[in-house]
Amino acid sequence: MQIDWREYQSGEFYDELISTPGNPRRAARMLAKHLASLSGDDIAERKLSAELAIKTMGISFTIYSEAGNIDRAWPFDIIPRIIPQREWQVTERGLTQRLQALNCFIDDIYNEQNIVKDKILPADILAGSANFRPECVGMKPAFGVWAHICGSDLIRDNDGAFYVLEDNLRVPSGVSYMLENRKVTKRVFPELFENHNILPVTEYPAQLFDTLAAISPRPLEFPEIVVLTPGIYNSAYFEHSYLAQQMGVELVEGSDLVVEDDHVFMRTINGLSRVDVIYRRIDDLFLDPEAFNPDSVLGVPGLMRAWLKGNVAIANAPGAGVADDKIIYTFVPQMIKYYLGEDPILPNVPSYLCCDKTQRDHVLQNLDKLVVKPANESGGYGMLIGPQASKKEREEFARRIKAEPRNYIAQPLIALSTTPIIGSKNAEPRHIDLRPFVLQGRTSSVTAGGLTRVAMRKGSYVVNSSQGGGSQDTWVVVEEGK
Repeated sequence: MQIDWREYQSGEFYDELISTPGNPRRAARMLAKHLASLSGDDIAERKLSAELAIKTMGISFTIYSEAGNIDRAWPFDIIPRIIPQREWQVTERGLTQRLQALNCFIDDIYNEQNIVKDKILPADILAGSANFRPECVGMKPAFGVWAHICGSDLIRDNDGAFYVLEDNLRVPSGVSYMLENRKVTKRVFPELFENHNILPVTEYPAQLFDTLAAISPRPLEFPEIVVLTPGIYNSAYFEHSYLAQQMGVELVEGSDLVVEDDHVFMRTINGLSRVDVIYRRIDDLFLDPEAFNPDSVLGVPGLMRAWLKGNVAIANAPGAGVADDKIIYTFVPQMIKYYLGEDPILPNVPSYLCCDKTQRDHVLQNLDKLVVKPANESGGYGMLIGPQASKKEREEFARRIKAEPRNYIAQPLIALSTTPIIGSKNAEPRHIDLRPFVLQGRTSSVTAGGLTRVAMRKGSYVVNSSQGGGSQDTWVVVEEGK
């Protein structure tokens, strides 16, 4: 298969690489020209090279199924997704602004609750939050930051503008795949990195380490940092071990830690070693059986006591998920104005709150045109894509919405932008989104691009790897002539 951009058709959708048949966008011209110059055998060889690299590097993810947990090689397409640097600079500022406002909100919610008192956020919305943790009330973490790592999902509509689809503030995942995608692409297309000015992503582990080190309760040059994982059967275990290795810190499970005198220690062959910072990849309710789920064997008894007394730092902080609620998401533009006194740089996707009767009536009357999402699910689960759903499925969701209106929001079906993937006869368009990663501690930083997730099935809008999605390397490129 040899790529012919004149035959590539994205139809009605905004395409990230090709503006009109045969005409690549400015930042993608060199890439498109190079890909078109390759023979079918060359492309097949590069594709095979990527598959072998993924297997050799052990890049995998886990799918949960009734038949058991299945480890699969990471699905990857060799054509990079291109974003012009000039555009990304604006997006980067918007992401930084958004996380600053979200952290102001979380800090406020667990302390003065001024945003509720001033009637910006209705009290009943907060009261219905599944992720509000009363145990965290009164806590003041370092720098007022609760969510140190954020993965906000971005989509691009037909107008070519980025919109924020949702924020992930509990245990956002995917950054390891972003980093490994870049390594694989460098193996497959080393020549492209000689001819393109592509912003690097390799500094992320060092930036993450610095963010974590800055929140240590002890002023040490090298505080003891650990990555807390649920274990090898977790779907993101590859990422947990990868980031620990890249940062040069210990990967631990709950049984490796113990709390004594309200301090956290790690069991080592030389005895107990005090832990300063925990990068936790375990949900709140499993962190500490004394404070949350008493049946949890994943967490550490007494961990919340140690954290509340300021003897250990936890990232992301317990309770940060209060802002990970898709109902709360709809109020982020107001948060930005309220806390920062600024207009939002990145807009939300228009949304309808089912807990509001007028908006709920609109949703129920237009289920065939809308996407309905539960407030606290992730991974694309538990949602209804109205235009693709059956009448029976829409009726079932109508019942759910009426029974639990606080648990649902609805959004129009966004015409997600497309990007080319390697098809059987030519490049073919597929829908995509983007998960950039934002760090906030003493300072803030944003990855140059992020994890581009691709709906590998033709016509599908589902990009999650657990449901058949794949990914591409994301290039933030300095345009030609700049």
